[in-house]
Amino acid sequence: IQSSGKILLDNGKLINVGYGEQNGWPYIGIGNYMLEKGYISKNELSVQGMKDFFIKNPSKLDEVLNVNPSYIFFKVSNQGATGALGTVLTAKRNLAVDRTYIPLGMPVFLNTRNPITKEPINQLMVAADVGGAIKGEIRADFFWGFGPKAFEYAGRMKEKGKMYILMPKK
Repeated sequence: IQSSGKILLDNGKLINVGYGEQNGWPYIGIGNYMLEKGYISKNELSVQGMKDFFIKNPSKLDEVLNVNPSYIFFKVSNQGATGALGTVLTAKRNLAVDRTYIPLGMPVFLNTRNPITKEPINQLMVAADVGGAIKGEIRADFFWGFGPKAFEYAGRMKEKGKMYILMPKK
């Protein structure tokens, strides 16, 4: 469901990939399907929980992934994760939003918590990206960056919070 990332090739080379195209089908999250089937519990509903399930149950991988008819196609990119604004995303400073409610490029003050440490996050962010699964005025995805630590945080981020859009005075 990500639109950019990094791929470690068999030869050890790390390459950047970015959004190339989408097949036009609606995005359907696999997490709820896995919950309904009893494959994971509500406490295990995270990227890490799903990954653990697939490692233990590789025969279920195709069944679960085929629930979502939406596909993203990638192309090799010269830069890291790039948002809908066309700029490289900055870890812990960019959000993906529903642009129906929050215009791209807007400064957004975010009040939430770290999903692991539960420490408060109170900081200025920039709405720099969008996503097929980000629908509604109260939804945003926090860009944690790249690497194992970012994966841990991003995979567990389900925290509630508040967003304050900073609008210029007319």
